[in-house]
Formats: sequence, structure tokens, C-alpha cells
Amino acid sequence: MGRQPGWLVTQAGHLATRSPGRPPIQRDVERAFWVKIAEGLTSEQAAIACGVSGPLGSRWFRERGGMPSIQLTPLTGRYLSFAEREEIALLRAQGLGVRAIAREVGRAPSTISRELSRNAAIRSGQLEYRASIAQWKAELAALRPKTAKLVSNDRLRDYVQDRLAGVISRPDGHLVPGPDVAWIGRNKPRRQDRRWAKAWSPEQISHRLRVDFPADESMRISHEAIYQALYVQGRGALKRELVACLRTGRALRVPRARTKRRPNGFITPEVMISARPAEVADRAIPGHWEGDLIIGLNYSAIGTLVERTTRFTMLLHLPRGDGFGIDPRVNNGPPLAGHGAAAVRDAITATITTLPAELRRSLTWDRGKEMARHADIKIATGLDVYFCDPHSPWQRGTNENTNGLLRQYFPKGTDLSRHPSDALAAVAHALNTRPRKTLGWKTPAEALNDLLQSAPRGVVATTG
Repeated sequence: MGRQPGWLVTQAGHLATRSPGRPPIQRDVERAFWVKIAEGLTSEQAAIACGVSGPLGSRWFRERGGMPSIQLTPLTGRYLSFAEREEIALLRAQGLGVRAIAREVGRAPSTISRELSRNAAIRSGQLEYRASIAQWKAELAALRPKTAKLVSNDRLRDYVQDRLAGVISRPDGHLVPGPDVAWIGRNKPRRQDRRWAKAWSPEQISHRLRVDFPADESMRISHEAIYQALYVQGRGALKRELVACLRTGRALRVPRARTKRRPNGFITPEVMISARPAEVADRAIPGHWEGDLIIGLNYSAIGTLVERTTRFTMLLHLPRGDGFGIDPRVNNGPPLAGHGAAAVRDAITATITTLPAELRRSLTWDRGKEMARHADIKIATGLDVYFCDPHSPWQRGTNENTNGLLRQYFPKGTDLSRHPSDALAAVAHALNTRPRKTLGWKTPAEALNDLLQSAPRGVVATTG
């Protein structure tokens, strides 16, 4: 008579599921991807580290708004892993029985029996156990979809949306819409109008709900749930364009570890100003310098070096790179403006090595990215490089004062790249031959010459 209709469904214990088509990416791989993202890697780097393509990692990051949509903690040993399912599939193909497979895998026979029947492929007309299909079915069965709170609670959603993106008003209640800014799915525009809104932060909204509705438990939501409703596609009822109302204006969330690594990832505790020798502070020993850039029009710059004891000044010529203003700007391309890390390194090395070793002890700089090659400078010149604390320019006050004097020759808003190196040398000479009250009305050049004259025999140098 043949088999009765539905016999395979009865034997498998469940209805036939849709075909996954191409085997999906395992959740363990995606979980490892988000762990790498949390460590500060880019989406491409994290994807390659997990064995998938860079474009796939970028798509994961973009579609999920920069937020993991799965739990990052690994599954407990209660559940079968993909590696165990691969081992079960190999042993089953060798003809081993349920109990023999259980002994090899180290699981209970009942676990193996349920696995072989529940997660077997049945579309071929017979029970066939394949690890990839079994893993897909197990992950599909583990899904526990839950309706987001902002979807089911209209009153709560209206409150959140009004505090986040509501139109601002004058004290008399008259609405003021502000600039008309279109949402283009990117971060906030630089130096352009932004959308005007009440712009409460999700944390402010979450805590204010307890004040406005102290007795209504249905009017409660965490700030993280609001962020997920904004950033994760299909997670909540808030439109993605409302991220423009957040203070940061980011189209995607940025992992905390990634923000810590930029833009000053080259600054470590060993090169902070707190690690600088105490002898630098009292100015008794010469050879300790302070440096910075003065910026002009169209990204032009001049480097400044000032010796702390004598106030002797040296200027760094930073010419434009070939193609600046002609070739289109390229992301992560060469710094054609002239003050990239390599250009500043070369300029400092060429300038400071004209001095004897006794005058090359340390250099204290601001936290600019132009000093990313500070290790190369130390190797080439012997200078120990240190960096100021954030927002603390007063820690290199001698250089800041000198930069103010230089603005008499190089005003703000002017193109500094038009000044050749000999012009910079003339300006430096003018400052170095100007008497200073702090030096007993000596000039910096005279003070430096006095130090050089008192140097040990065999050391010859001139200050010009």
C-alpha cells in the first residue's frame, strides 16, 4: 500500500520547515563578531577575525545600527554546540547507534535521540542528519520573539517621541520649527544646520517618566530600550531618522572601546606629562622643549619649538604636498596639507638634530595627531616625547606664549604655506634677538650661547 501521507512528519515529530537556502551564518560567529566590535575593532577587521567577509561585517553593523541583536555571553554547556553537531553527523554517517554516539560525544542518549529526530532534514523524503541544517533548526526553535514596549503601548510611544523629537516652542507656546533639514541616513552634517527638537536624551526620558507618572507602571521604559528602538531595524516603533535629534547625531552607535582608541590612541601612560622628569619643571637644566602647530587658512601650518630655559625658538617649515588643492580629497589618503605625522616627524628631526645632544633632552607637545610618529622622533633624535593632559594647554605655557608672539607675524585666517623656510628663519631670528624680562633682559640667543660656551670642550654649535 505504501506509506501513509504525513508519515515522515509523524516520525520527525514536527512539520516540515522552510528551507534555509544557503546555510546561514552561525550565531556563534555573529556573537564573536560583536565581541570583537566591543573590543574596538572596525566592522571589517572584526568580520575577518571571525572568518567572514569584510562587506558582510559592514552589513551586520549597519543593519543593526551598531548594536548587537543577540546575547553576547556564550551558551552554557546545556545546549549542543555546532562542533558537537558536526561530530554527531560524522558518527551517524559511520553507522553508529544512539548510545554509541552519546558515549563518544559525552551526552545523554536521550539528548542524542531527540537531536537526531527533532533537527534532522526531512525534505528529501527521509531523515537525514546534517550539522548545518541541525544548527539552523536549533537556532530557529530558540527564538523567542517579543513585541517591543513602544510598539504595544501607544501612550508611552507618543511620550517618548514628543520628548525626543517634539517641536520646540517659545514661552508663550508658539511653535518654532527651526531649519528644514532632510534626513539622509548619515551622521550629523559638519558645520551645517541641524534639526531643532526638544532633544531629550533617552536617559532623561526614562527617569522623567517616574516623575510624571509615579503611579502608572505601564509608563516605564529603560534608556537602552529607547536606543534599541532607534538604532535596531524592526526593533521598535520609532523612526530611524529620529537619531538626528540625539545630541551626537550619529546614524550608528559607536562602541565605547572604539571611541577610546581614537583620535589619541598613540598616547600611552608612559608618555604622559605626569611621567616627565621633575627636572623639567624648574627650568634649571636646559634641553627641554615645548612644541605645537599654529594653524592658518586652508589647513596650512607652521611648527614651533621653544626651549624652556632660554626661550630659544625654532620654526618648522611644513610645505604642502604635491597635488594639494588639485587632486580630490581621499579618505585615509596621504596628508597633502603638509602637517601629517610623517611630515612633522621629518621636520622635527631635521631641525632638532642641528643642536648638540646636551640640548636634546625632552619635548612636550599637545595631543595632536601630527605626533603619532613620536616613537620615530625619539629614535632619531634622542628626545623623550611627552604629551599634555586633555584640555590643558597651560602645561606647555612657554610655547603658548611664544605662539601668541608669532601671531604678530602669522595672523589667524592667513595662508601660512606661502612663507618659505628662509622667511620662517627670519621670524625666529627676530624673536631670538628680542630681549626678555624673564632672562634679565638678555635675548634667547644670548642665553643659549652662554649655555653652549659653558658646555664641555669639543662641542661646537652656533645659534646664528
